[in-house]
Parts: sequence; structure tokens; C-alpha cells
Amino acid sequence: MRFPQILRKLIAFFLFQRAQKTKTTLETDSITAYVGLGSNLGDRAGNLLLAVRGLLEASFVVRKLSAVYETEPVEVENHTCYLNQVAEICVKSVSPSQMLARMLRIEYLLGRRDKNEKKPRTVDLDLLFYGDVQCHTEFLTLPHPRLHLRRFVLVPMIEIAPNLVHPVLHKSVQEILAEVEDFAEVRRWKP
Repeated sequence: MRFPQILRKLIAFFLFQRAQKTKTTLETDSITAYVGLGSNLGDRAGNLLLAVRGLLEASFVVRKLSAVYETEPVEVENHTCYLNQVAEICVKSVSPSQMLARMLRIEYLLGRRDKNEKKPRTVDLDLLFYGDVQCHTEFLTLPHPRLHLRRFVLVPMIEIAPNLVHPVLHKSVQEILAEVEDFAEVRRWKP
């Protein structure tokens, strides 16, 4: 064999080994992900409860749930107050895009037909963090591109993961909350 042919075969072999290792890691390692939940239509608390149930039925292990917070709408007018919370989820054998697809299905099953950001919603599920994964595609950006700007995400987030470090900003969630310029009201919900 000529040297270039051997080199190509070696490169192909190493790329195959790397792909197998990545596949094995995805199949065996658990990832900690964080999901933001929100609702401002109908039975808001019931919608959050059904969304958590949907996450469990989608084979996610919900490790922690923050308290529920009532929050004033941000960047929209004429919306009723939202209920928001954050869930810490253990994910195994599921890629970020697969997780997003399952979350979109939960939203659909709970009555959300329009993913327009400016409309009221029965339930909204946002993938905030998926381990330390950083990605930017047409359909998914990780970490969530606006979480560092939103008090309604950061307040419940620090309740369950105050020392979690944002992989892009290199600051803890607590540090980000201390610097956020969003002054919308976020108060613990008391039914």
C-alpha cells in the first residue's frame, strides 16, 4: 500500500473510533439539563403540573423542581401574569435536539399550537442548559440565548442550581442574576 492510502485508512479508523466513543458516551453517561416551564393561559398551575408529568412520561428523570413563581410579562403587552419554574433533569441516551423534540410534543399535547414568542401560552418549555453543551442551529441554541437576560428564569434557577456556571459567560447563575438589568417582578406564588 502506498503511504497516502495507509494514512487515509488510519484517519478513517480514528474517526470511526471517535464516533463510537461519542456514541457510547451519549448512551451511557447522564447529562444534567435544565428546563424552564411557563404558563399564562387557563389553569396555569395545572398546566405546569401536566408539563412536569409530560417530562416524566418522555423518559426524563426530574431531579429537582424550583418553587413556582408568578411573574409579570416581559416584552409583551396585555398578557396576564405567568407562572414559571425551572426543572433539573437527568437525561440519558437523548441528544439535545431529541430532547427539544420531546418538549415540543409536550407543548403540543397541552394545547400550544403556535410557537410565536409574543403570544400567551398554555405551556412553554425552554431548554436552558444541556450540560455544558454549546450549539447554535436553526432550531436550537444552547445555552438558551436569553436566559441571562430574564429574571423570571434566573430567580427559580438559583433556587436549584445557584453555583451552576454558564459555559459561555463563565459566571454562576447567582452572579448573572446580580447583574441582570431586567426589573420585572418575580414573586413566589402563593395560591
